[in-house]
Parts: sequence; structure tokens; C-alpha cells
Amino acid sequence: MATEEKQAVTASTRRRLQGKVISNKMQKTIVVETENYMMHPIYKKRVSIRKKYKVDDKAGIAQVGDIVLFEECRPLSHDKRFRLVAIVKKGE
Repeated sequence: MATEEKQAVTASTRRRLQGKVISNKMQKTIVVETENYMMHPIYKKRVSIRKKYKVDDKAGIAQVGDIVLFEECRPLSHDKRFRLVAIVKKGE
């Protein structure tokens, strides 16, 4: 029981993000772009902040245009620190 509780706690502390797949040209890796909004400190205008993440996709199921859910994990390579959890919506 203690290990199950510990796994539940560690699973909830990992960051989960959602974004759009913009590239799947690498083997077992996809590039996902997230978009967040923040208020500009001087101009008080809402500005979009975009960031790209390299995500591990061992099965190779994600395609360009898909909306995916991915979570933080141990470093898998020089750039990969996230693992694909699920495909939320298929792209066209």
C-alpha cells in the first residue's frame, strides 16, 4: 500500500502540459508548442508566449496538428525531458 500511495503522490507532482504537435520528423520524438498568455508589465496588454518542447513518443502515434497532453519526466536525452501521455484531439 505504501508504494501505491507514493506513486500517486509523485505522479501528481509532475508538470502536465498541453500543446500542439508542430513536428514529428525525428525518430521517437515530437516537437510540441504551447501557448500561454501574460500581461505585459509596462503596456498592460495581453501577450502570447509560445514555447517549444521535445517530447518522447516511443510508439510514434502523434501526427502534426494533434493536440497532445505530456508530462515531465527524468532527462531522456540532451533536450528531451517530457513524455507523451495522451492525444487529446486528432489534427486534420
